[in-house]
Amino acid sequence: MMGTIKNIQTPLTKELIRTLHAGDSVLLSGVIYTARDAAHERMTREKAEGKPYPFDLEGQAVYYAGPCPAKPGAVIGSCGPTTAGRMDAYTPMLLDDGLSAMIGKGARNAAVFDAIKRNGAVYLGAIGGAGALIAQSIKAAEVIAYEDLGTEAIRRLVVEEMPLVVLIDCDGNDLYKQGQAAYRTI
Repeated sequence: MMGTIKNIQTPLTKELIRTLHAGDSVLLSGVIYTARDAAHERMTREKAEGKPYPFDLEGQAVYYAGPCPAKPGAVIGSCGPTTAGRMDAYTPMLLDDGLSAMIGKGARNAAVFDAIKRNGAVYLGAIGGAGALIAQSIKAAEVIAYEDLGTEAIRRLVVEEMPLVVLIDCDGNDLYKQGQAAYRTI
């Protein structure tokens, strides 16, 4: 069953997140940050060393993406989601430290699922294979940390009506499980 379409803006508040339900289509605008495997590992290591995160996590969304280089005159190259499960080992800590949303594709493990519910967060899905289309929603891009990681550097993106769907809401409703149940036969 499809949900409603909602226009939302970062930073995300707990009140806003509570209005999002698994299956809702979302058009996200504002600032988000890219971070993939290598950036997550480095953020975790640096936190253990007592260093601050490269950006304030409170109310923010991390997009699991490593964009392609921009063509001349373009803001960014293709920027599709990567599989979220690769960040599962790091995600509960980031959610506990204030991160409000993750954007990716694929199912999450039980620890992430519990951290989403515990922190009143949300997991949003971007369509895999649609990186060129998603890039059209990105109006500005700037590397803010870990430039040595190349495509996996942390970028600050300004997005306008980035098309997403709520995969796991703050109540623990999971669109993947709902979708499977709808087609299960007895």
